[in-house]
Amino acid sequence: MGLHENQRLAGLGQSEIRAMTLACTQAKGINLAQGVCDTGVPPLVIDAAKQAMDQGVNTYTRYDGLAELRQALAQRMKTFNHMTVNSETEVTVSAGATGAFYCVCMGLLQPGDEVILFEPYYGYHLSTIVSVEAVPKFVSLRGSDWSLSLDDLEQAVTNRTKAIVVNTPGNPSGKVFTTQELEGIAAVARQHDLFIITDEIYEYFVHDNHKHVSMAALPGMADRTITISGYSKTFSITGWRIGHVAADARWSSIIGAMNDLVYVCAPAPLQYGVAVGIQQLGVEFYQELQQAFQHKRDQFCQVLLDIGLPPTIPQGAYYVLADVSCLPGRTGKERAMYLLEKTGVAGVPGEAFFQGAEGARYVRFSFAKTDADLDVACERLKKGV
Repeated sequence: MGLHENQRLAGLGQSEIRAMTLACTQAKGINLAQGVCDTGVPPLVIDAAKQAMDQGVNTYTRYDGLAELRQALAQRMKTFNHMTVNSETEVTVSAGATGAFYCVCMGLLQPGDEVILFEPYYGYHLSTIVSVEAVPKFVSLRGSDWSLSLDDLEQAVTNRTKAIVVNTPGNPSGKVFTTQELEGIAAVARQHDLFIITDEIYEYFVHDNHKHVSMAALPGMADRTITISGYSKTFSITGWRIGHVAADARWSSIIGAMNDLVYVCAPAPLQYGVAVGIQQLGVEFYQELQQAFQHKRDQFCQVLLDIGLPPTIPQGAYYVLADVSCLPGRTGKERAMYLLEKTGVAGVPGEAFFQGAEGARYVRFSFAKTDADLDVACERLKKGV
């Protein structure tokens, strides 16, 4: 037969986020393409991880994570997410939320299963679904607030549909699904006996008067909802790769087996640092985080408006889709490269988040930067566009 690549993965390639990050490095620009989140890490989180290393927490943990972290997560989900979760049987700590999503897809999806994604979608969700040979189906969100049509969702369901992915607050849109929208999605899932896989990694990044609601907290949804989240963004530790999954014990045992197979366990001392952060950081930390990122959002979106690249104002998370259709180029990639060349500011082409031609209109920017870096990026955009 000879040597050849895995055809299942042939169409994936490198993500546009990574590609623009590399282009930004080569141009010595400011990277607003990747959600690195290079703001400060809470000192007690770092100190706790160091202490864990010093005290010998350097070997394998249980496949589903350190007991201290699983217990802290279960308690936090009870108070913040209004979810009742057993830390012994229903929580799996994995290698970031992205790793957690992969374990979920590996464990629960069969080749040929259809999975519904809301567009604009997060590219890694799509790539992961394709990598396990499931079939993505797309439902477009509408208008400036990315509202959901339940009729569109119903029409997308077939007898091969296995799951619906809900990313709230959303990347790249910043959409925060309302309770009414979530209840509508839940009704569809119950009617057709579907999984709901939620990605709630930005749950603490909500703006204005929007509220984060967890699907699993809705009546009758705990058994079929797979809740993915983590503290990579919240504690600015994206490189630590600590994420988690909460699910009914039936599904957790499968997800945990996949986690053991692929990752064995997440880094032990870093798990401990996250556990201490969850246990000891109070409500003031989360309030200050929300206020700081809402200020960054307002500052950056105002600059985009001023320079004629109107944003769809995000309700949560720390990304914004800007309409760049006035810039030279026919595609989002050409327009993103034009911006990088003229301003030294990198964004992600909209085609990374849309199936159709609409992606060419947009570039996604991340405003999860230090105030100083965000100020420089804003000045460069004002001078260069």
